[in-house]
Amino acid sequence: MKKRLAIAIVLLGLVVGGIVWFNQFRDKMIAEFFAGRKAPPVAVSVVEVEPIAWNSGIDAIGTALSAQGVDLAIEAGGLVRDVLFKANDKVVLDQKLVQIDERIEQADLGAAQASLDLAVTQLERNKTLQERGISTTNTVDTAEVQEKSARAQVAKLTAILDQKEMRAPFSGVIGISKVEPGQYVTPGMIYATLQNLERMQVDFTVPEQEISRVSIGAPVTAKTEAGETQYSGSIIAVEPRVDPVSRLVSVRALIEGTDGTLFPGQFLRVRVTLPVEEGILVLPQTAVSSSLYGDSVFVVRKGEDDALSVTQVFVDVGRRSGSMVEISKGLTAGDEVVNAGQNRLTGGAAVVIDNTVSPKASLE
Repeated sequence: MKKRLAIAIVLLGLVVGGIVWFNQFRDKMIAEFFAGRKAPPVAVSVVEVEPIAWNSGIDAIGTALSAQGVDLAIEAGGLVRDVLFKANDKVVLDQKLVQIDERIEQADLGAAQASLDLAVTQLERNKTLQERGISTTNTVDTAEVQEKSARAQVAKLTAILDQKEMRAPFSGVIGISKVEPGQYVTPGMIYATLQNLERMQVDFTVPEQEISRVSIGAPVTAKTEAGETQYSGSIIAVEPRVDPVSRLVSVRALIEGTDGTLFPGQFLRVRVTLPVEEGILVLPQTAVSSSLYGDSVFVVRKGEDDALSVTQVFVDVGRRSGSMVEISKGLTAGDEVVNAGQNRLTGGAAVVIDNTVSPKASLE
């Protein structure tokens, strides 16, 4: 019985030992296999770093406004007798737009004109009598004062009558009427808006760091939110102070050739065009990876037997334009940089170049 038990123990020990040896042998072989195995090359697309002419500029957000645009207001109160325009009419300078009832003022003006005629007649008569030695100097002086007073009264009533006629201060497109015939209006009440859509302006702001690069006459371009039409113009005014709260500088530009397609209050994307800079190194923004350690790119290097691998290089990025970014430090002209497929790369990884899937990039 004891002999059988000893044999069973020996057999069990052999089995357990064999299992342990097999597991150790398997792990060793697997480790040796992966230690000697090279990862297959990763297919990437590359772009060559080349110096270009950089069309630098300052991008901003602005609001369109007309070079001439006002809210037309009532000058003198009264009942509206006539509204002589329709919404969106093109009106010309000094065109009558609204007539306030002026019958009382017309009657007063008639009486004042009659008084002026009488005063003029009396003055002429007294001057004639003075020449004949009949009238005194004091009588002539009194007649002159009366004539001047009557003339001033006529001028006053004429001015009041003019205030009863609302006329266009300049040519443009008039908006929706806010008054109706028979309505009583008071001085200062807005009755319509008038905008000259032939000459438009745009107001925008730039950071205080850019104030030295903005000057009168600098060219600008502007686009609406739809971006279908691009307008050109130039800067006509720069606010000579920085807003202490926002740290922004207000700028105004004149936009040419709008042909009535741009309206006051529209949102515009504005770009101030700066002088072209030569020899700037740029890359597509897709080639630059950002992390807590900084911005980096993968540069393709050629090794033994023309094998290609990548090296991670940290770079300093500068300005951006369209889908391109300026590289101010870290690369030299002629370097080949990975711009697609870098999410599967680590430093020293083998690669093969396949530019059939290279993403498009431009400065626009």
